Amino acid sequence: MKFFQIALIIFMLLLNLVRISPAWADEESQLSKNHKYFVGERVVWLYKARSDSDHIQRIPAEVIKLGSKQVQVRVRKQDNKFVNRWVNTDKLE
Repeated sequence: MKFFQIALIIFMLLLNLVRISPAWADEESQLSKNHKYFVGERVVWLYKARSDSDHIQRIPAEVIKLGSKQVQVRVRKQDNKFVNRWVNTDKLE
């Protein structure tokens, strides 16, 4: 009887491991997505300091990660350090 209980518990654990959902809820598999951007591509980020501002800055950036709704870009700061930011794809050129 004890052997049957242990076997059932091990079977349930293995079944959960096989059908586990990915921990990255925002990201899908890289093969199934059809983005117009790719990792490593140089883009221009159209940055507005505030939403009610009319002035748009054009900041050069590089695509680091692709998400389902946003793209992570790497931006160079003035002191030659880098900052990563998640940006909507409609704000990229």
